[in-house]
Amino acid sequence: MSLGSKLAWDDTVLPFQLDRSDIRGRIARLDGVLSGVLKQHDYPAQVEALVAEMALLTALIGQTVKLRWKLSLQVQTNGPVRMIATDYFAPQSEGETARIRAYASFDADRVTDAPGFDQLGKGYFAILIDQGEGMTPYQGITPIAGASLSDCAASYFAQSEQLPTVFALSYGRSTERGSDEHWRAGGIMLQHMPEASPFAKDGGSGEGGLLEATDLVEGEDGENWNRVNHHLATVEELELIGPSVSPTELLRRLFHEETPRVFDAQAVRFGCTCSEDRVRQSLSIYSARDIEKMTTEEGRVTADCQFCGAHYDLDPKTVGFEAEDTRS
Repeated sequence: MSLGSKLAWDDTVLPFQLDRSDIRGRIARLDGVLSGVLKQHDYPAQVEALVAEMALLTALIGQTVKLRWKLSLQVQTNGPVRMIATDYFAPQSEGETARIRAYASFDADRVTDAPGFDQLGKGYFAILIDQGEGMTPYQGITPIAGASLSDCAASYFAQSEQLPTVFALSYGRSTERGSDEHWRAGGIMLQHMPEASPFAKDGGSGEGGLLEATDLVEGEDGENWNRVNHHLATVEELELIGPSVSPTELLRRLFHEETPRVFDAQAVRFGCTCSEDRVRQSLSIYSARDIEKMTTEEGRVTADCQFCGAHYDLDPKTVGFEAEDTRS
């Protein structure tokens, strides 16, 4: 695909490579995905911002997983926002759309007027990759550190993968003329190519001795990394979000000296995998006595999907490993 190609860039992730500096990256633009994620809940503004940032990170990182794989990001903390969870479901086959879902769990009476990241407290940031049935899921964890979720993600790649990584993100409520106010987000992720990274190091210059990207590059690699980061630092928030600047035009503006080369864009949408069959499967480990404790006064077993808001209403006799009837 040439840099002159025109893209319908909303809800897409565009992978690229900077040949001169041996750096790869992705540009993501989210619009409808965020609308689908956030309309399911009545989040405070600070929580909405955190979920939007997490969904954007999920799109940027998830684009690298293979077909039919699932990538999940999780944040667990002791702060007002206890948990943020996202999933990226890779396409089932080439050319199909990937799906993203996300939600947050929080204590409403503890949320303050402080910025979103200040609502997190101490905890961890985790990335999980599910490669499919019969394969052991991969999990990597790093402490909450820095000043944003993107800092946490960059720290994860430095500690767990020894990959110098940097993000530039922008997200917020859009008030474009002719459309209702809604969330938009855009971002760039850059990584030094794996073969250019040094072997493991014991400690770094970051918070609490955590490794940072600059700890992992030296010599010519370090010069390339610093130069590309200098270019990235000139990006404006509106350029990241769009909608007037396409991803390919943004690459030209920022990295025209680095010989950028783009690949096929990946479309993404909001999507959930919950179903009545999955709910029944999750309840299949319970006995009839356990199911009785879950039964409402109306004589039903109910479940709600935190991601998409779907509500399931089941006959208690049809669930659990002692079910009397397997019909719905």
